[in-house]
Amino acid sequence: MRFLHAMVRVRDLDAALHFFCDLLGLVEVRRRAVEAGRFTLVFLSTGADGDAAEIELTWNWDQEEPYDGGRNFGHLAFATHDIHAACARLQAGGVTILRPPRDGRMAFVRSPDGISVELLQAGEALTPQEPWASMPSTGTW
Repeated sequence: MRFLHAMVRVRDLDAALHFFCDLLGLVEVRRRAVEAGRFTLVFLSTGADGDAAEIELTWNWDQEEPYDGGRNFGHLAFATHDIHAACARLQAGGVTILRPPRDGRMAFVRSPDGISVELLQAGEALTPQEPWASMPSTGTW
């Protein structure tokens, strides 16, 4: 058996792609619009060699209300080569760092649709640094 993808529903495809691609650095690998079903599927990957796992963003064209239950989903987790730089890029893009990487190892943010995203430092934890070391957690992740 092989893991294929995790699917999350998004209400605003452009906002979701900005978050996952522009800010997190994922890459769109394929897209399929289904006129009869009034939905679009967009598959994203890390683009890293040997990493075949994907995230499927499902955009139902007629969905007007925000989705709920993002916390019940659990979270998506990504390893990053520099957690401090990743959090700085997300914060500069308007994303709230809910659990800052005070330990140089782990952080949590949420996508525009409330999906919890965990960032983990690849390899050893980085030396804690400001502004993260003294930043309190906020909200839920």
